[in-house]
Amino acid sequence: MTVVGVIGGGQLARMMIPAAIDLGIELRVFAEAENSSARIAATVVGDYTDSDQVLAFARSVDVVTFDHEHVPLDNLDLVVSEGIAVFPPPEALALTQDKTMMRAGLAGLAIPQPRWTVAEEESPDAPDLVGGFPCIAKLPVGGYDGKGVRIIHSWNDVRDWLAAGPVLLEELVSFRRELSQLSARRPSGDWSSWPVVETRQDGGVCSVVISPAPGIAQGQSAEAEEIAQRIATECNVVGVLAVEMFEDHDGRILVNELAMRPHNSGHVLTEQSVTSQFEQHLRAVTDMPLGSTALRQSSGVMANIFGGAPVEKWAAMSEQFPEVKFHSYQKTFRPGRKAGHLVVTGENPTELSAVAEKARDIFKGGEPWE
Repeated sequence: MTVVGVIGGGQLARMMIPAAIDLGIELRVFAEAENSSARIAATVVGDYTDSDQVLAFARSVDVVTFDHEHVPLDNLDLVVSEGIAVFPPPEALALTQDKTMMRAGLAGLAIPQPRWTVAEEESPDAPDLVGGFPCIAKLPVGGYDGKGVRIIHSWNDVRDWLAAGPVLLEELVSFRRELSQLSARRPSGDWSSWPVVETRQDGGVCSVVISPAPGIAQGQSAEAEEIAQRIATECNVVGVLAVEMFEDHDGRILVNELAMRPHNSGHVLTEQSVTSQFEQHLRAVTDMPLGSTALRQSSGVMANIFGGAPVEKWAAMSEQFPEVKFHSYQKTFRPGRKAGHLVVTGENPTELSAVAEKARDIFKGGEPWE
């Protein structure tokens, strides 16, 4: 039995567990805390920044993969030096750990993206390189789910960040909508993708995903796939790759962010696709043949639940909407925290969106999950 080690005990590791069982893979999780989402598979609870702990965990598995992108690359280089497979490899993962490296890497591949520059001080020329104020400021390392990102109208809005180090400045793109292209690649080079999806944000955090993206032109869909395949191939990505994109008002596709792991925008595929992103990721990192990405139903909608997802609310939702699938992350309550998600599939994305919103409304005001 192949043993896959996942560093990180969040909901993504948790949702790999059923797929691992079906594939005959033993899954072991290096969790950050005893009460992690993936605690039922956690064989180690420790500090992923500690090289000795990471190396000891890696020695107990055949391949290492991730629930998040925050493991220090030096630790992963040590693992690779012992002949243990790490997927995605450290050199690819580096692009997701440092947004400046990502922008430079995409530029080297001539991938379309917003204008960008790095500011180390209040240079009068820097804003002009991205179209002037207002623009987007990002911390190069550590931001996620809207954290570490600001719309700035002057240097006053980012002086605190500049005092700590360089800041990435990006063009404030006037976009029509946000898209996500998910795909997966094996070490042998085989690559497969799902249809591009539309993501809708609330406060910088993904709230709703519609699959496939409604009304997307065939040329745009082909371009999104071509971009994802080029990034996966040229950067040697192994596993699931999510390429988050803007579609601007002229129909251009611009790359916003990358994630080299299962992604929130792919949760809808668990019910909608023949092969979920979690199964595909495990197939890819163990170099098994990739599964079919055909859609079981023509449309699907995913809605995130924030704060808490108590059992009684789930029961009430299921009675009213038995066609809606509910996934609990079994996380302690925190305002704004992703506590779970809902998926509904069918034929009409507008009708499905309405059902998903009504089902999600039942969770609002609920007590913390216990």
